[in-house]
Amino acid sequence: MSEDKVISFTPPGQIDDPLTEVLRAGARQLLEQAVEAELEAFLAAYADLKTEDGRQRLVRHGHGPERNVLTGIGSVPVRRAKARDRGAASDDDRIRFTSNILPRFARRTRSLDAVLPVLYLRGLSSGDFQEALTALMGERAPALSPQVLGRLKADWKGDYERWQQRDLTGRSYVYLWADGVHLQGRMEDEHQCILVLIGATAEGHKELVGFQAGFRESAQSWRELLVDLKGRGLTIAPKLAVGDGAMGFWKALDEVFPGARQQRCWVHKTANVLNKMPKSRQKQAKADVQAIWMADSRADAEKALATFEAKYGAKYPGAVGCLTKDREALLAFYDFPAQQWQHIRTTNPIESVFATVRHRTVRTKGCMSHATAMTMVFKLVTTASRTWRRLSGKNQLPKVVYGVKFRDGIEATDEAATINASAAA
Repeated sequence: MSEDKVISFTPPGQIDDPLTEVLRAGARQLLEQAVEAELEAFLAAYADLKTEDGRQRLVRHGHGPERNVLTGIGSVPVRRAKARDRGAASDDDRIRFTSNILPRFARRTRSLDAVLPVLYLRGLSSGDFQEALTALMGERAPALSPQVLGRLKADWKGDYERWQQRDLTGRSYVYLWADGVHLQGRMEDEHQCILVLIGATAEGHKELVGFQAGFRESAQSWRELLVDLKGRGLTIAPKLAVGDGAMGFWKALDEVFPGARQQRCWVHKTANVLNKMPKSRQKQAKADVQAIWMADSRADAEKALATFEAKYGAKYPGAVGCLTKDREALLAFYDFPAQQWQHIRTTNPIESVFATVRHRTVRTKGCMSHATAMTMVFKLVTTASRTWRRLSGKNQLPKVVYGVKFRDGIEATDEAATINASAAA
């Protein structure tokens, strides 16, 4: 008998990967076990409920039909365990089992939903999703068809519109960071940008507060955003607002929240100062500027600022003037807790979030309209906000809210004692 020399090839569009298949099989087993554990805990919680004839009211009721859930390792077939309420008088009285791990109509994991806006921002069109992700998600990936993605985009747009109308009554923010992120979509005005506000609550949590399109970073655009937030209930002014000096935000802030202190971003200010000096002097000048905002006290910062002025004022008056004109706003952070200086000296809470978006502006310009880009970026930011870190020294924030004074980042105990005594009286 002749030796069989026929070689089997993997059909186009299919990936022959035994390891991935093992992982998917293991994921299916673990998922089913987790849902079964959820059901057992649910039945145990209602074990005391009985029917009129003394039987257990809530019992197992088999499984629902098998369905495929798209995950990061591909499509995983699962069946949802079910429970039956034998003692309900009507549908309104019926006790239902709902799995937190496997919701009733889930077709994709939440982590997959989170990555889709990122792929849009990187220039991948909806028609290319299936082909690009076949190796990860398996053949055909029905949950990523253009029709499904179209519905997802419509849902994201609805989420964005509802978020813009949310009630802010009772909300307040200790710190507020403001910046403009430029995103040019196709066939759109090149001067439009996204106005972004991120706030820190009294508990130290960072939240996306404002997010809308504006014309450049004009005072009128910022005024419209702030007035809208105030009209929906955000009536308490922040203790400190942080931003760069080129925005119309400061004029709008003074009009809408006149009691807010101002802090200029040192990163932006350093870049602006260095741009007014020759490259041969920028390295040393950067170190001299850093010596100002890294000083331990306001007095030391004032001395370093005076040294910078004396050292560069004769040859580079433009650079020195750029630095000294915002003296008070640059040093405002010394009147707040030292544990939070790293957060409030710059607009980094916004810069770090939008780093990827800024990097992908060129790709975004060619693949979607400005309105679509706004929705995608909003979805990306709200997803990222779940992992934002709390502010350092969060225990100091209530003191800032109640007006306790700080000198060089340290609580002024004499003034704090006076305030506490007044509050107790």
